[in-house]
Amino acid sequence: MKNILTIKNIEKYYGTKANVFKAIDNVSFSVDSGDFVGIMGPSGSGKTTLLNCISTIDSVTTGNIFINDRDITRLKSKELEKFRQNELGFIFQDFNLLDTLTAYENIALSLTIKGTKTSKVDSKIREAAQLLEIEDTLGSYPYQLSGGQQQRVAAARAIVTNPSLLLADEPTGALDSKSARLLLEKFESLNRELNATILMVTHDAYTASYADRILFIKDGKLFTELIKGQDSRKSFFNQILEVISLIGGDIDAF
Repeated sequence: MKNILTIKNIEKYYGTKANVFKAIDNVSFSVDSGDFVGIMGPSGSGKTTLLNCISTIDSVTTGNIFINDRDITRLKSKELEKFRQNELGFIFQDFNLLDTLTAYENIALSLTIKGTKTSKVDSKIREAAQLLEIEDTLGSYPYQLSGGQQQRVAAARAIVTNPSLLLADEPTGALDSKSARLLLEKFESLNRELNATILMVTHDAYTASYADRILFIKDGKLFTELIKGQDSRKSFFNQILEVISLIGGDIDAF
């Protein structure tokens, strides 16, 4: 199994010498190709900071982050920009679609930025749209789509460039339960059919139960880890609830 992501002893500090806050405290873990990993923790636990560092939105204070054996903590700004375009896909809670572009054009934007040949753009968009069952929405603008449809367009935009790592930040946070379930089922399909490697931050136990492995963060540290293995999603969900009862905070059980 190819290693995609390796986190080595990273720490992240905010503030001044007189008032220093440690958001991430000596965290290490790895993610292999085809893994579907969830990150959970209460507000202020460091999970979003961790994702921001992995996504190159933020930088670590100490430690190293390797993606495809490349230490991204050592890359300069121009190198990081190119790296994000080629290696990472992003799905945000609030979709981040451009209102003035159709769904088709929003997805195409990722390919244009990457410099994909024009002759290949249409087939790539339609392939991604078919996987996420949004073929009939490609000509629509975001305001004409439901929240669930918008998030699937955002997911198509993220996967269309075939990134090494798909990063999802509370992807179901703005969705109703039915739309959330449909999106999570699509995540499962992407993971199984395309061998997509997914790292997902969530505060919701139901959402987390779709992952194959959960890392729990508390007070900036790795608190514990759960692996689904051969367990059913229902059984895994119950295991997640047990850890939530121990970790406390504002993680949602339902």
